[in-house]
Amino acid sequence: MPDLLETAAEPNRRRLLQLLARGEQSVTELAANFAVSRSAISQHLLLLAGVGLVRARKDGRNRYYSLDARGMRSLRESLDTFWTDELDSLVAEATALQHPNLKENPDEH
Repeated sequence: MPDLLETAAEPNRRRLLQLLARGEQSVTELAANFAVSRSAISQHLLLLAGVGLVRARKDGRNRYYSLDARGMRSLRESLDTFWTDELDSLVAEATALQHPNLKENPDEH
């Protein structure tokens, strides 16, 4: 299964998520905002749907996409966890640089 953060990070897919935040739209409506083909937009939407960030419904010949609230919640949680972990790592590295002996014998300090 593709990684949620990796899938959402691609610029065209990020833009699709932004556009869908306004509400449900057809592939044709979404594609009008891009310089790439409608087919390329459909592929991006399929990837977003595959990780649960968007959902699709078919109405006749048209397919309409909207954000999936559960998937967007998961994305937010993943981002929160990512930044918390990254900040913790940066703090640990900064501390190690300031106090190189702490790593070797933490009980002596």
